Amino acid sequence: MNVLSKNLNTKQQIKWVVVLVAVLTLIEVLNLLSGRMLNQLGNIPRYVPGLKGVIFGPFIHGSLQHFFSNIIPLAIFTYLMLQYGSRRYLLVSIWIIILSGMLVWLFGRSASHVGASGLIYGYFGYIVLAGFLGKSIKLLLISLLVAFFYGGLIFGVMPTSPFVSWESHLFGFIAGLIAAKLWAKPR
Repeated sequence: MNVLSKNLNTKQQIKWVVVLVAVLTLIEVLNLLSGRMLNQLGNIPRYVPGLKGVIFGPFIHGSLQHFFSNIIPLAIFTYLMLQYGSRRYLLVSIWIIILSGMLVWLFGRSASHVGASGLIYGYFGYIVLAGFLGKSIKLLLISLLVAFFYGGLIFGVMPTSPFVSWESHLFGFIAGLIAAKLWAKPR
């Protein structure tokens, strides 16, 4: 049975989350042991070799603190995104990674942008808007709960710290909203 052609049960959804966390943890350990050499794969705006960071940047973190601050919300939002099905999860994830990464590359400040926070903000935007656009009470309740418990994330789209990629936050959030507008309504 093709895992992308059906909705996943809770056990399968949790398995997806565990695999994602395990892969990101392995990448973090390799990055840590290499003296953060993988950070060279970050998204560096308007620098052609920095384009590789559009794809690789979300899977690399600048420090252990950065990794731990992203991994729990990423796991929670991944689980919530899987409520829309595995195919929608993958489609929206790829959309957010590419669109937000390209927008950061085009308009971000000159720095190496790494970390999963753009993806997290994209999921946040998608989950909140998609629940309102869809025709499911369950997904609407998830939207309301996410908006209530994580609504403070919205302040992360403003420049508050020179070492935080607020651009990734902003463009991830915008990419998530666009994805919700494009794909949230049931067929």
